[in-house]
Amino acid sequence: MTFWDHLEELRRIIFKVLGVWLVLAIGFFIAMPWIFDYVILAPCSNDFVFYDLLRWIGEKLSLEDEFFTQEFSVKLININLVAPFLVHISTAFWMSVVVSAPYLIYQLWKFIKPALYERELKGVKRAMLMGTMMFFLGVLLGYYMVFPLTLRFLSTYTLSTAIENQLTLNSYIDNFMMLILCMGLAFELPLLTWLLSLMGVVNKSFLKKYRRHAAVIIVILAAIITPTGDPFTLSVVAIPLYLLYELSIVMVKDRELVVEEE
Repeated sequence: MTFWDHLEELRRIIFKVLGVWLVLAIGFFIAMPWIFDYVILAPCSNDFVFYDLLRWIGEKLSLEDEFFTQEFSVKLININLVAPFLVHISTAFWMSVVVSAPYLIYQLWKFIKPALYERELKGVKRAMLMGTMMFFLGVLLGYYMVFPLTLRFLSTYTLSTAIENQLTLNSYIDNFMMLILCMGLAFELPLLTWLLSLMGVVNKSFLKKYRRHAAVIIVILAAIITPTGDPFTLSVVAIPLYLLYELSIVMVKDRELVVEEE
């Protein structure tokens, strides 16, 4: 294919991706009231699946701590006239982007596939598949565990008895999107490490050597993502992240680094 043929093929791919994204965006926009009630706002209700799980654990292990027995619910308020409409549009947009990501990756794969050697095909295909799976696994963990724990802590945290906590729609959506997307991106750590190892930036020995340092950094990141004093909350985030670091060690090979250590 000539240079212009490649551009034409790229143009077709872009239009295909935009078409899928537009259809999904319209679909999410139409279904958004239902999605808000039963998905996005579900962590605000006492019968959310993770809260039920905590109470079940408390009953089975005879734990009377409030963390396992707490009845929790929160109502949101809106103080901006156009906020519901803007949130409606922005949420539909971002959900369509996330859901259409596998199709985008597939189209990119079809575009670059003819230019790759046989050994490169296996590596790129594996990287794309693993990256997609790990991202959505992180999103699910963020939705079912990290965000509910963070919401329950921050919404009930009181600086003074004279201050009544009221959560706005914008504040809720901003934190909802940030935490869930952050967890999705955090689960790309093994893929990032693998790519860095291919470039000779890190290797297995390097990751093993700084394992303790990584554990400290992971705990700090977990404390930032879920700023609670509860060890259980920290472990919900820190343990998966550390397991991802260990998975990274398993995946990379012990190549020589590009920059020699002194």
